[in-house]
Amino acid sequence: MVKKFLAAMTALVLCVSMVGCAGQTASSSEAASSEAVSSEAVEATPTPEPAEATPESAAVLRVAGLKGPTTMGLVNLVDTSEETGTYDFTMYGAADEIVPLLVKGDLDAAAIPANLAATLYQKTSGGVEVACINTLGVLYVLEQGDTVQSVADLKGKTILTTGKGTTPEYVLRYILTQNGLNPDTDVTIEYYSEATEALSQLQAGTSTIAMLPQPFVTSALAQTEGLRVALDMNTEWEAVAGSKLVTGVLVVRKDAVEADPEAFNQFMNDYAASVTAANSDVEGTAALCEEYGIVAKAALAQKALPQCNIVFETGDEMKTDLTNYFQVLYDADPSSVGGAMPADDFYYAG
Repeated sequence: MVKKFLAAMTALVLCVSMVGCAGQTASSSEAASSEAVSSEAVEATPTPEPAEATPESAAVLRVAGLKGPTTMGLVNLVDTSEETGTYDFTMYGAADEIVPLLVKGDLDAAAIPANLAATLYQKTSGGVEVACINTLGVLYVLEQGDTVQSVADLKGKTILTTGKGTTPEYVLRYILTQNGLNPDTDVTIEYYSEATEALSQLQAGTSTIAMLPQPFVTSALAQTEGLRVALDMNTEWEAVAGSKLVTGVLVVRKDAVEADPEAFNQFMNDYAASVTAANSDVEGTAALCEEYGIVAKAALAQKALPQCNIVFETGDEMKTDLTNYFQVLYDADPSSVGGAMPADDFYYAG
């Protein structure tokens, strides 16, 4: 049976693409360039009048997912809903497909990069809110060798990465700066459009260090002898920011919540249970990730899931982690969060 959630993947574009199976090449994940989508796709979308809730739309919540870590926590709920029809899930290959649908009211909620949610909040004049954090940081520093044990050890080194002018760059520069390194003089940062290009440089021996996202990291480790994880950027971020590094969130239209608050609260409960299943039944979740096209092979998903930091974070903890994350992005480039910091009404209170 061809399931609704298996929409065909579009050509690789600015935000999200998934890793192929071990032995094949792989692409950057959501973390690679979400800011570029938020500043271009969102600006190109006309600001609509608030959508009127209809009995049909209120009855079935329309939810979008992207191929990547932000949807791994949803997949158990997707599978259940496939049989019950409780929710209407659709899969997209890139965030710029979701943006106009969410803005126009053709979607109610979507699992997307965190800074894109902040940009949509500005674009819709507060018409959306963030319901939960679903994915923490997915960035890791890899080394072909054993010289990097701390951020300080990066001094004098060349770091390959993706996402110039987007969130990975801002995260890397912030962590370097907070550890006393000048990103412009103490290290050399070389940017590539795809993680596969950076990996090829490591494999060719032209460089030894790269900052790359999961689940690409898992695939890269399987392909490259001697490659190891030198630094977990979640750990490094928390050490200097005092909060968690964020990748993905669930954003929802406020009118969809207001149309049936109890139904949305039930969705949140179901979502939380799906995340619990993703973390407790890794093998089963990995199989569903392959079945629904989120990852090419279950074996890769099973190895990557524990490192993808799938969570269900709400309330004050969510607000603290997002506020600190957005402040770092805003200080680097205000347009990365839509030009202004989100107000308190951006954060779903339940």
